[in-house]
Amino acid sequence: MRGVLDECLPRKLGAELVGHTVTTVPKAGWSGIVNSKLLGLIHGNFDAFVTVDKNMPAQQNTAALSFSIIVLRAPSNRLKDLKPLIPRILAAISSARQGQIVVVA
Repeated sequence: MRGVLDECLPRKLGAELVGHTVTTVPKAGWSGIVNSKLLGLIHGNFDAFVTVDKNMPAQQNTAALSFSIIVLRAPSNRLKDLKPLIPRILAAISSARQGQIVVVA
């Protein structure tokens, strides 16, 4: 799986997603790009987009996207708060379908 982490997530989270190739929005050169345009850039280039943006499901029509969106719910976006979610993130990445939004809490 090729994944991309939203710019509000720590880049070290990518190293925790063992078995997957993960980059970040800043590393891809997409910092500061609004969600609708960002999703268009991800389309066709990645299999999953991982974010903590709780409003993503309500703001975007994702049915036609070529990747899944994994929305993380944690006390903060710090790695120590995200680490307990890693097994569920990995499961979500493996089972999510194109255009699907999966909330991991």
